[in-house]
Amino acid sequence: MGNTPDVVICGAGAAGLTLAIELARRGVAFRLVEQRENPFHGSRGKGIQPRSQEVFEDMGIVDQLFAAGGLYPVSRSHHADGTHTDAAVIEAAPASPAEPYRQTLMVPQFLTESVMRDRLAELGHRVDFGHGVIGVEQDDTGVSVRLATPTGEQTVRTRYLIGTDGGRSFVRQALGIGFPGKTLGVRAVVADIVLQGLPRDAWHTFNQDDMARRISLCPLMGTRLFQLQAPVPLEGEVDLSADGLGAMVRARTGRHDLTVLDVQWASAYQMSARLAERYRDGCVFLAGDAAHTHPPTGGQGLNTSVQDAYNLGWKLAAVLQGAPDALLGTYEQERRPIAASMLGLATTLLDHAQRGDNRRGREVQQLDLGYADASLSLPAELRSGRITPGCRAPDALLQGAGGQPVRLFEVFRGTHWTLLGYETRRAAAPARKGLRMHVIGQGGDLRDAAGHFAEAYGLEPGEWLLIRPDGYVAAVVVEADINVLEAHFERHAP
Repeated sequence: MGNTPDVVICGAGAAGLTLAIELARRGVAFRLVEQRENPFHGSRGKGIQPRSQEVFEDMGIVDQLFAAGGLYPVSRSHHADGTHTDAAVIEAAPASPAEPYRQTLMVPQFLTESVMRDRLAELGHRVDFGHGVIGVEQDDTGVSVRLATPTGEQTVRTRYLIGTDGGRSFVRQALGIGFPGKTLGVRAVVADIVLQGLPRDAWHTFNQDDMARRISLCPLMGTRLFQLQAPVPLEGEVDLSADGLGAMVRARTGRHDLTVLDVQWASAYQMSARLAERYRDGCVFLAGDAAHTHPPTGGQGLNTSVQDAYNLGWKLAAVLQGAPDALLGTYEQERRPIAASMLGLATTLLDHAQRGDNRRGREVQQLDLGYADASLSLPAELRSGRITPGCRAPDALLQGAGGQPVRLFEVFRGTHWTLLGYETRRAAAPARKGLRMHVIGQGGDLRDAAGHFAEAYGLEPGEWLLIRPDGYVAAVVVEADINVLEAHFERHAP
C-alpha cells in the first residue's frame, strides 16, 4: 500500500475495521495498524442492535454475522428455593417492511471482528498487527505518525489519522484531548469460559437482587463458551484462572455440579462513563471507545462505535476526493450528541440492573437515532406523517418496472447518494456523478405496489428525497425546489 496513505487508522477493533471497510469500498489509500500482535479474542461487545445490522447489510456482511451468532436466549432467574423464572431479555417485535431487523443479534466480539477482517480481505486489505502508534505530530498539511513495528520504528506521513484505539487511547492522550466523566463505583469480571453442568437454552442469573453475590452465565451463540459476568469488590485481586472462576461459580450459584473447564479470556474492570471533549484536532479524529466509554448495559458500545466509523468513513472519502472540508465538521456535530445520550441510557440501564431489572426495549435498538439538528439535514417544514431530514431512511418492499421485487435498502446499498422522486417527472432532475436517481410511481422505474413506501415515508406526490450514503435523509423538497436540493448535494459531494 506504499508508505504515504491518505488515512492511518490506529486500532483494529470494530470501529477501526468498519472505517477500513468503508474507505476500502471507496478506493481510499489507508493503513490499519493494531498494537496487539494478534486479534482480540474476547466476547466483550456481544449484542448487535437492529440499526447496526442495517449498517452491516450495506457493508455486505449481515448474513455472515447471523450465520456466526444467533438470537438472544431467554433470561432465566434462579431462586434460592431451586425454582426459576424465565423472561425475554429484549422486547421482541416482528420485523416489518420498514424495519427488516428487529431482534438484537448475539455475536461474540471476536467472531464479529473475524467476519469484518474477512470482508476487508475481500476488498484487498489487511490489518498490520504488532504496529503500535508511539508518536503523533501534525502540521498544516497532515500528520506524521511514528510506529513501533516488529522490524523497528518507522514514520508514516498521512493526510488524516483516526484514533480507534480504545478507552485508553494513545492518540487521544497524545493530542491532550480531555476525557471527562466518572467511574461508576462498579467493578465486574467478564470472562469467556467452558462450563460444564448448565444448559445452553437460557441466559442464567443467580442472586439477582444481591449485588455482592450476583452472577450471570450466558451461552455465547456460535461457540461452545459461556460468558460469565459478575460484580466484584472495588479493591483486591480477582483469581481469573479456571480454578478461581470455578470456585466463584460454585459459591455464588450454590451448585457444586458446575465446573469451569477452561478460561479463553477474562478481564476485571471498573465501569465508567466518559466522553471526549472533542472528536477532532486538526487532521486527527477519534471514534469508538477512544471517544466514549460506558457501562456495557444495553449493548450500546460496539454499536455506537461501528456507527461512528460508518458516519466518518464516507465523509473522509468525500473530502479526499474533493468535497469541502466542512463536511468533516459534521462528524462530531452528529455523533457526539448520540454518544452523550448513549452514556446516559447505559448508565440508567445499569441502575435498573442493580435493582434486578434487565429488560430492554426499543430504546437500545438505535433505529430512532438521527441527525435532525445537524447542518447536513436541510431544514424543512414539518408535516405530520412525513419523513423529515435527519431521519433514518426506512426500508420498503417495492417492485421494479420489470416486475421483480426490489427492497429500498438494495437501492441505497453502496457508496452513492440516492435521489428518490415520488410520483414525479424524472426529467426534473439532471443526472450527476455519485447520485443514483429513481422515480417511484407511474412511469417510474420503481412501483409501490403494496403501499409500503407510502406508509413508511408519507410523501406527497411530486416530492423528492435526498438520501445520504449512510442511509439518512438529507433533504425533502417539492419539485419546484429541486434546485435547492441539488445545491445541497453539490455542497457536500466531491
